[in-house]
Amino acid sequence: MEPMDIVGRTKEDASLPKATMTKIIKEMLPPDVRVARDAQDLLIECCVEFINLISSESNEVCSKEEKRTIAPEHVLKALEVLGFGDYIEEVHAAYEQHRNETMDTVRAGKWSNGAEMTEEEALAEQQRMFAEARARMNGGAIVPPTVPKQPDSEPEPSLNS
Repeated sequence: MEPMDIVGRTKEDASLPKATMTKIIKEMLPPDVRVARDAQDLLIECCVEFINLISSESNEVCSKEEKRTIAPEHVLKALEVLGFGDYIEEVHAAYEQHRNETMDTVRAGKWSNGAEMTEEEALAEQQRMFAEARARMNGGAIVPPTVPKQPDSEPEPSLNS
């Protein structure tokens, strides 16, 4: 039987995507440095344990305030309690950046008067976002988006109409 963590799930249930973590590890190191597979696995396991530790302490802080939802302030307080106070400023800055990017995305998806985008506009925005993602994935090389071909004729009515 596999060891259980604090919420009763197996360790395999609480993991991080290896490909993503490997990419992050490689981005943090100089290009001429290689990392052994065992070392990558150990780093990933350390990240999972760190997240579990912060989550657990954040839950404790939240419970002491008699709240039911862990808020960013609880996570920042957990970092301080656990002795990671040196990271609070950087974590807070990353959170603010994430919040601003999220708000920009929400705003970009709406007209200035609050109306929703048309289907064509949504498709164009989706293609733009795919192109940006492809460019990031390909190291900045711009790859033209593929636009699905629109049917020339009207679709046949279904029997349920």
